[in-house]
Amino acid sequence: MPDVHALPKAELHIHVEGSLEPELVFSLARRNGVQLPWASVEQLQAEKEFTDLQSFLDLYYSCMSVLRTVRDFRDLAHDYFRRAYAQGVHHAELFFDPQAHTTRGVLVDDVIDGLLEGIADAEEELGVSGGLILCILRDRPVEEALDTLESVRHRADELIGIGLDSAELGHPPALFAEVYERAAAMGLHLVAHAGEEGPADYVRQALDVLHVERIDHGVRSMDDPQLVKRLAEERIPLTVCPLSNKRLRVTPDLAEHPLKRMLDAGIVATVNSDDPAYFGGYAGDNFAAIRDALALTTPQLRLLAENSVLASFAGQRRKSALLAQIAAWGR
Repeated sequence: MPDVHALPKAELHIHVEGSLEPELVFSLARRNGVQLPWASVEQLQAEKEFTDLQSFLDLYYSCMSVLRTVRDFRDLAHDYFRRAYAQGVHHAELFFDPQAHTTRGVLVDDVIDGLLEGIADAEEELGVSGGLILCILRDRPVEEALDTLESVRHRADELIGIGLDSAELGHPPALFAEVYERAAAMGLHLVAHAGEEGPADYVRQALDVLHVERIDHGVRSMDDPQLVKRLAEERIPLTVCPLSNKRLRVTPDLAEHPLKRMLDAGIVATVNSDDPAYFGGYAGDNFAAIRDALALTTPQLRLLAENSVLASFAGQRRKSALLAQIAAWGR
């Protein structure tokens, strides 16, 4: 079987802050004079044994405190693209969490400027395309989400979409209906995390109330046969993250992961890394792990890569170029 790390692919579910590797955490801490609670890279790495989504988020936000300047965010994006490209990622749509930075006094324009510079660097140096999806923290007040959206209105044409992330349980998608209505009016694509720890009904809310074009995670959709049928018929993509699901105990073992059942049901499933610095692997690593656990065939792996491109918000010319590269893989 050909090297799955070299399979050209798009990544549609990547939190750029979740690609903050321990070495970069310590480097940025030294640059910015931030005192860390860990004595070494090894001690920080040892903290990455999670029991659930919240235990991960606690560490995630703690590490994020080192991100302060335009340069920091540029370095963060550059580091992600360098690692992702080595694993076959040719297009990436980066989630970022402005509220996690503005509540620390970081200007949202600095966050966007740095990340866009990193994307531009990747395109020039690696030939990788990309864009930014602003994510709303669902466990913070809806009014704050509206203010955050308004704060980037003047830069809406530099973003490709809006998303919804952070602690899912108890924070259903329907709460953010007004946020998504405004985002749609601003011309942004709509996606949302749903059905990771939350029930299948959260997926339905994201579709019917928020009118999203993609579902991030969506593994709990498989609990509802009617929803599975709808996802397949309406060609609603799911951005699935196998290693994340395993590390956060959404799926106890990759051998029990529903990805293969999704493909068999005709769902437009994709494979992504979520927060690779925390969950043990980038996009190619996720492809390799799920291939081995579920005995996926070369055609199935190629289909997953094709799905990632078709489900992306890249332009048609870019999609056609990427699909041609995928078709040539392993031949």
